Amino acid sequence: MSNGDKGWEFHLRSLSNSARDSNLATDPASDPSLLQSVNKLYELCKEEKNEDLVARVYPHINKLFQRSVASLSQSRTSNGLLLLAILQFFLDFGEVVLHDADPSLRTFCRLCLSREFADPVVAEATLEFLNSNKKKLLSSFPALLPQFFPLLLKLIAWNGEKLDKAFLKVFPALMSPASFLPLLSSLVDLPILVVALEKVERSSGSLIGSSIASIQKSTAPEMLLALMDEAYTGSTIADGGADSESEESSTIDVADPLFLELLKDENDGLAERHWTSPGMAAALQAAINTPQSDRMKQILNMTPRFLDTYFAIALHDVNDSLICALIPLIMTRYSTLFPDKNFSYEVRKRLLEFMLAAFQRSPDFVALLKKPIMDRLGEAYDSPAKMELALQLCWAIGEHGGGGASHKDAARELFENLELLLYENLSSSRLGLMQEARGSDSESYRKSSQSRLLCFVVTAIAKLATYHRELLPRARVSLGKVARSRISDVRVWKRARDYLGLMNEPAICLSVLGPSRPSRGVMQNPGTINWSEGGTKMVAHIPFYILGEQEGPPFHDFTFSDVIPRK
Repeated sequence: MSNGDKGWEFHLRSLSNSARDSNLATDPASDPSLLQSVNKLYELCKEEKNEDLVARVYPHINKLFQRSVASLSQSRTSNGLLLLAILQFFLDFGEVVLHDADPSLRTFCRLCLSREFADPVVAEATLEFLNSNKKKLLSSFPALLPQFFPLLLKLIAWNGEKLDKAFLKVFPALMSPASFLPLLSSLVDLPILVVALEKVERSSGSLIGSSIASIQKSTAPEMLLALMDEAYTGSTIADGGADSESEESSTIDVADPLFLELLKDENDGLAERHWTSPGMAAALQAAINTPQSDRMKQILNMTPRFLDTYFAIALHDVNDSLICALIPLIMTRYSTLFPDKNFSYEVRKRLLEFMLAAFQRSPDFVALLKKPIMDRLGEAYDSPAKMELALQLCWAIGEHGGGGASHKDAARELFENLELLLYENLSSSRLGLMQEARGSDSESYRKSSQSRLLCFVVTAIAKLATYHRELLPRARVSLGKVARSRISDVRVWKRARDYLGLMNEPAICLSVLGPSRPSRGVMQNPGTINWSEGGTKMVAHIPFYILGEQEGPPFHDFTFSDVIPRK
């Protein structure tokens, strides 16, 4: 015990002496022995389990924390490891000394991690600290990590795949009702965050030791002006000589909301991101025209994995109201992604899978979200991405009966929009995809896209009318026009003709085109025919060739008397 007493007394004297040393008082982290002393005192307190010892050590540890935080703006040494060691002491012994660790944790994030997230040693130690204390953080400080998720995204975006596994373990703790919606936008924009961070580094040097979040408060905004000028116009202030600066200063704000939104440290809600602005288009075009850095390649690979975790947690733990609010955001972001082909494919695949899974779990979302759905249908002409989204929404409208039997008004409005989309394409062969499909085969591409759209719309109209019988007369009129049309692809009007034939057999039509789940009061499962009713209902014209995509006589060699039970 005497040796132990001498040990902790020695380390206590080290902390006390550092406060009197003029050099160490202003930059405690410059003395590596202080970190060793903090770690040793922590270990002794854990081993001894002596509250008196903890109470004697705490004042020295707390004063060291305050001095370290105060010296951050002038320090040339990394303070991250020292502060993390002190925070570990606060977390484990805070109840003994009545110390609330929440302000200390927030101070670390705002003043230290915001300056040192680019330091690979500090980044790795931070994730290790968060993982080892995850349960305590979630139980005692549940709002901490959701508030600082933008800072942790900067950490992983800059440090890359070597911290991928550690970050994924922390990731679930970033999600809360307050962070759920803005977190999706930040995840899909991780490549653009890398672009912004790399531009800051090229303009101002190393990211370590300077707080990007406070850049708008700088008294020397030249670096930010140069950065935004390069991102928004593809040029630099230096390129234009002396006159260029005065010209660009009038058009570029040092507190540009897009720049600040990308590089913020804390979650301040779901902010609008101006991805359609000419400046953003120029920045994305510049990113396309330059070779991808290793950091960019890594974030392009990691982002789909982060989205997998995000959506898995959303479907399992998040309530319906938040998921319903998320779907319009998914619709908006579906066509506004970083323009890398593989990245866009992987992200859009996951966005669609989640959206359709949400509709499958709660079909009434289709009715509740009729306005954004109708808006997206109206944008089907704008781009291939918006076309694919419109196709999937058409499928969801038909598959889930416009929201179900209790949402007849919404179903009627969705049906009317499908009608409008159908008539627009029947009356004109124009499809607004020419901007992205220039070339010798643009006409065939246009016709193919229009045929796909019409097939989806025709099917959605038939399925919606099957679910809501009051829409059948209008559906017959619409499908009749398609069946008689010679403008459309032959596959389209033949499909419309087949659906019209199915509608003459209500029981079979409900089985083939009905909802994916039995409606209220109907026990029949989807995709089946109640053969026991064959003696009283007409089933002789079952269109087997539709199901097998074949024409001509049926290929079976049995009669209906073989499969319909006799009474």
